[in-house]
Amino acid sequence: MISLPFVKDQTYAVLGLGKSGLTAARALSLSGAKVRAWDDGEKARAAAEAAGVALTPLADAASLDGVTALVMSPGIPHSFPQAHPVAAAAKEKSIPLISDVELLLRAQSGSRFAGITGTNGKSTTTALLAHILQEADARMDVGGNLGPAALGLQELGNGGTYVLELSSYQIELIHTAAFDLAILLNITPDHLDRHGGMDGYIAAKRRLFDMLKGKGVAVIGVDDEPSRTIAKEIAKTGIRVVPVTVGNPIEGGVWVRDGQLHDGRARDGKTFVADLMKAKALPGRHNWQNAAAAYAAARALWIDPKKAAEAILSYPGLAHRQEKIADIAGVAFINDSKATNADATSKALACYDAIYWIAGGLAKDGGIESLTPWHKSIRHAFLIGKAAEDFARTLDGKVPYTMYGELPAALDAAAKLAWSEKITGATVLLSPACASFDQFANFEARGDAFRALVQDLSKRSVGAQVAGAGA
Repeated sequence: MISLPFVKDQTYAVLGLGKSGLTAARALSLSGAKVRAWDDGEKARAAAEAAGVALTPLADAASLDGVTALVMSPGIPHSFPQAHPVAAAAKEKSIPLISDVELLLRAQSGSRFAGITGTNGKSTTTALLAHILQEADARMDVGGNLGPAALGLQELGNGGTYVLELSSYQIELIHTAAFDLAILLNITPDHLDRHGGMDGYIAAKRRLFDMLKGKGVAVIGVDDEPSRTIAKEIAKTGIRVVPVTVGNPIEGGVWVRDGQLHDGRARDGKTFVADLMKAKALPGRHNWQNAAAAYAAARALWIDPKKAAEAILSYPGLAHRQEKIADIAGVAFINDSKATNADATSKALACYDAIYWIAGGLAKDGGIESLTPWHKSIRHAFLIGKAAEDFARTLDGKVPYTMYGELPAALDAAAKLAWSEKITGATVLLSPACASFDQFANFEARGDAFRALVQDLSKRSVGAQVAGAGA
């Protein structure tokens, strides 16, 4: 856990006691701060008390008297669609709203920081960059929006490197320009209600570059218009920008063409870096962008290019991101539960030819209208959750579908149809294009449920084969 010597004898309020908030409350308390911790949820309060965190109701301006800063869980609104009353009261009293990441930046000022954001791919890129650094024996730790909360990381001190996945919510609550490296992968519509629309969402992502310190480097994917615009704007400020693209060569940047990773900054003129077709855990164009960004980031952190390339090819992958669970009787079962919007799902649909698609949950703005170009690869859609009826209307007359309500029934039906049709390359794909909160606590819980169901399906299939052989 990170120690925070600068908070001693000061009073901090902590609103929201999930993973990051609970860790922040404990770190502040252990560092000698007076902590007023609160969560509106009874379950979270009970968990905090069980962890030894004393609770203090936070409800109005009076409850913030004497507070140095309000440490907010990123999931709690402080502006749109409506500010939480405590956040609004803090603003009225000119009390800073900060995140646990802000406290980490202040506490470990001698370390290097790499921040990764983007609508899609940030978890894979974060984990991939961390893998590259580990393979290069760098002293590092990884967390933030992925893995451990920021204040639950190791104390690295001078020369260490923190690799942090950052959501737009977290970036809004960072105020210290401490990043040596900022990575923006892409921007497509998401979380628009929390940012007051697309302009607000873009501004939140762009803000990460304001948190670069002197001589910091910006790695920016330039395959979408908002990110291209940001890259041009950032370059005009004098910050060194390394553009990343999946397409044609780009001057001074890193690109992937036909699965081949290239670095246009090579001093010897030889741009080839690695054959990403050999990176089995990084299928598809979207993962090529992730690999290019992670490579560019690693080079900005002075990692040897050969070691970086080798690490990319050995990367084992992340759970819930096109995670192959099993091959059963000629059918692949893929867990892509992290695909919580249509854009993320499009990346998975583009990777397979005969898809038995499990989709649905709690729909986001825009639904699945944008997935029309991939309809030809979908053999049948198996719809679950609250979005099932809306998705059915979108797919009606275009893609065969059936509504199943819940995941177990949808998986059984998808497996049976895939086995009966006996198509080469058949893939049962959970890529919901939805949030999970209608039926699951989070996308991890949804993916874990899918994995367990597939593993049970595999056992039943093997059992049936054994029984048939003995008949």
